[in-house]
Amino acid sequence: MAPLRNPTDYAALAEQLTALTARLLNKRPEVTVVMIEDLPAARFCVGGAASVHPIACLEIDITAGTNTTPEKQAFVREAHGLLRKLLGGLHEASYVIVRELPAGDWGYGGLTQEQRRMQRSMRIAAAATY
Repeated sequence: MAPLRNPTDYAALAEQLTALTARLLNKRPEVTVVMIEDLPAARFCVGGAASVHPIACLEIDITAGTNTTPEKQAFVREAHGLLRKLLGGLHEASYVIVRELPAGDWGYGGLTQEQRRMQRSMRIAAAATY
């Protein structure tokens, strides 16, 4: 994104994007990671020409099948609105991308999302037997 250049803005953006992700996609805030790459405006071109307006490209990875199409559409719409509000004058060619990954192809803490899901199921089953 450009131009932010202010760590206070980064923190506010991360906080609001995390809240939006929790509210619209039902993702847990404590494991939601926001990474902001602030690039010089001169590195953003649309149609081969440098843009005078801020351009954003927001990408979010989620486990395939965990959200409905309407949930993803709402996230794209509201995330774009949030970026427009925070960055002002956002270029139309700003993107919000929701990327779905198979549960066995990604994860954190050394476990894939599929492994984490299986562990959670085993804990629930074990708790039900007591």
